Amino acid sequence: MKAVVQRVKHTALSVDGKLISEIDFGLAVFLGIKAGDEAAQTDLMAKKIAHLRIFEDIKGKMNLSVKDVGGQVLLISQFTLLGDCSHGNRPSFTDAERPERAVQLYELTAEKLRGWGVPVKTGVFGADMKIEQFNDGPVTIILEI
Repeated sequence: MKAVVQRVKHTALSVDGKLISEIDFGLAVFLGIKAGDEAAQTDLMAKKIAHLRIFEDIKGKMNLSVKDVGGQVLLISQFTLLGDCSHGNRPSFTDAERPERAVQLYELTAEKLRGWGVPVKTGVFGADMKIEQFNDGPVTIILEI
């Protein structure tokens, strides 16, 4: 399981020109599910995202989590995070989990994040999503579990 976590001031996600989800402040999390990933990994990923200290405290030090600052998470499925470009220029996605299994783990990750007290909005699994994002910092962290 791999996630790209970005601290944002605003993120909006649309499908077919229709606004689906948006957050004003928090984290945009792009989540890739690898073939063979298990439900236990969703626990670890959700805990790590909920407690990741990448927001500034009053001293300007990155010492606060999304929970601490009252932010939200926009969780976006992105199988292309599992793209392998080690052999040629066209990515291979054989490491990505099958969609019917990946959607279950994606939804479970969102549920687990909510269990940590983090408000979560989601994209549309498998859809051609358009994402507008106002990054903060920028701060981008890559997590692999």
